[in-house]
Amino acid sequence: MIKTSYQNELLFSDTLKKGSQGPDVRRIQEWLCLSALRYPQAVLTTAIDGQFGPATERALQNFQAVLKLPKTGIVTSELFARLSAPLSTAFQAKPTVSDTRKAVVQVAKAHLNQRSAEIQTDDGQNLGPWVRGYCDGFDGLPFKWCVGFVQTVLDQVASAHGRNFTSIMPQTLSCDTMALSGKDNGRLLDSALIRKKPDRIRIGDVFILRNPQDNDWFHTGIITAVLGDAIETLEGNTDLKGGSNGTAVFARVRNIQNATIDVFSIEGL
Repeated sequence: MIKTSYQNELLFSDTLKKGSQGPDVRRIQEWLCLSALRYPQAVLTTAIDGQFGPATERALQNFQAVLKLPKTGIVTSELFARLSAPLSTAFQAKPTVSDTRKAVVQVAKAHLNQRSAEIQTDDGQNLGPWVRGYCDGFDGLPFKWCVGFVQTVLDQVASAHGRNFTSIMPQTLSCDTMALSGKDNGRLLDSALIRKKPDRIRIGDVFILRNPQDNDWFHTGIITAVLGDAIETLEGNTDLKGGSNGTAVFARVRNIQNATIDVFSIEGL
């Protein structure tokens, strides 16, 4: 794979417990909060401050209880692997189908199934291990991670077939850069065209939302089904309202007649 920053999110070699502090404690706290999305009945959410105090210890013990492990309140490399398993599972998922387009949908669904999401704190938006994995080690407000999600999925599929996704688009975190490259290489299908000929859209292709007022591309995702004027999608950094700077990976249905949606063909990926 080209996008390998996710591997840094899986590194852990120390044993941490109450009284520990620092970046590794913060990572544990991030994963405890993210685990609350997977185990809503467990009390796992705690402050993300890098201080391993009594609240972090209790949240960790609650996580151990979910896994039916001894409630030691101590983080070993083995326990951290269990905390970060959703990310390792998603980023290391390999397609089991030979058809490239179906493989793209399959891998994208692996990220959805592992509850890919950003950390929500008072420190801002677009934070956490999933965002850093998608955005080449970066997180924070400027890093809207929808493109990073799309290119991670394409990277996983292409590398599984011995190819590079950069053969069809540049590695980037920018919707504009991706769309303009599609215009240059003839892969970008304009919204006006696909409204007239929706049969030109195929599963696995990448949709890109565009503001028709200034032709700014601002959000992207992967098309998983085409149903006439409706497309089903998987999108990173969106929300239940379909926003372009949301909190997680969501499956959505979009109407190509009601929004300015251009489509980037992945043919030959």
